[in-house]
Amino acid sequence: MTTLPDRPHTALLIIDVQNGVVAGTHNRDTMIANINSLLDKARAQDVPVVWVQHSDDQLKRDSESWQYVPELLRRDEEPLVHKLYGDSFEDTELEAVLAEHRVGRVVVTGAQTDMCIRSTLHGALVRGYDATLVGDAHTTEDLTEYGAPSPEQVIAHTNLYWTWQSAPGRRGETVDTAEVTFEPLSAG
Repeated sequence: MTTLPDRPHTALLIIDVQNGVVAGTHNRDTMIANINSLLDKARAQDVPVVWVQHSDDQLKRDSESWQYVPELLRRDEEPLVHKLYGDSFEDTELEAVLAEHRVGRVVVTGAQTDMCIRSTLHGALVRGYDATLVGDAHTTEDLTEYGAPSPEQVIAHTNLYWTWQSAPGRRGETVDTAEVTFEPLSAG
């Protein structure tokens, strides 16, 4: 369905599953296990896997907190995109990487739900991509002390509203790990 011409492929995006980002997040270990399951499936099907890594004043590049969690292992041939903003497309080479692999649909996993995951989902849709959120493979920290809903509620709300996202010629969807396919979304 993507509006991007000649882009029949799907890519798995793994966003910001870094030590300092996911320490203490909701359901961390299950989320990482689900991403590992998706990694195995993507690699077995020769689906592009793209890793996204954030840095900022609190997440200094090359620090221990900036590193990806040790449970997830990137292969050398899998692209690594460095970013400074919530949207993984903003001022990065992500679009070029996806174009090189003829990707028109992204399957989104990682952290944090209410920041980089939401920003990247919306960034993908407005740029012409179909965007699938893996409902049990993203997480966020507890920000209730600042008036935010609980992590469970943030995740559930994001899963719910992304299920119904669409734009002319493209759409979003939310599925759990067991339901993920790397086939293009159909027009139906």
